[in-house]
Amino acid sequence: MAFPRGAPRPAIVPRTQWRADETRRDAHAQYADKVTAVFIHHTDTPNGYDCADVPRTLRNLYTGQTRDRSWGDLGYNFLVDTCGNIYEGRAGGADRPVIGSHTLGFNQGTTGIAAIGTFGQGTPVPPAMEQAIAALAAWKLGLSGIEPTSKVRLTSTNDKSRYTKGTSAQFDAISGHRDGFATNCPGEALLARLPAIRKLAAGLQNRSPRTPLGTRLPTVLQNLRDTR
Repeated sequence: MAFPRGAPRPAIVPRTQWRADETRRDAHAQYADKVTAVFIHHTDTPNGYDCADVPRTLRNLYTGQTRDRSWGDLGYNFLVDTCGNIYEGRAGGADRPVIGSHTLGFNQGTTGIAAIGTFGQGTPVPPAMEQAIAALAAWKLGLSGIEPTSKVRLTSTNDKSRYTKGTSAQFDAISGHRDGFATNCPGEALLARLPAIRKLAAGLQNRSPRTPLGTRLPTVLQNLRDTR
């Protein structure tokens, strides 16, 4: 079914390519009816990495979130590196409304996108990363007909979020983690770039010829370094 605000699907590195150990996760994914909002995160891991080494970082995050936090899988639905490569995070189908464990109280009907690195105040956010986040958000929101610069209403499912359970709250369609939970995530620098990311995502949905990014993303890594 085509939606009027659809955007092209960007290239996404599947779990098989970053060598996710599927025995570590819950056997069955959980799904919402649709995705109506995106929450942006950072992984709070070191910057300055070689993008060829990102699979190692993903496997370490995966181990920590399944073994140490008992989340059943990676909490984030997707992750993006500084080269603009997009990785499938939580299993269940990149094009489906998989419920993650990324924003306590607001995992239902949302997608979590994590920027790999730490983006505190004064840390530059690479343009390729911004562009990839925008392209991914435009595509995921477009599947539900949601415009990236719009406002949406979400209902909290947990008293430990910023809103008590059952409370309906208004969010930007592309929001930061801290908008739903008391945290510094996604960092001051990345938070400051969200207005630009929303605008870019909206341009991709409208397929405007003036959109700087167009529909192309940086080439996905073809020969990931063996970091086992």
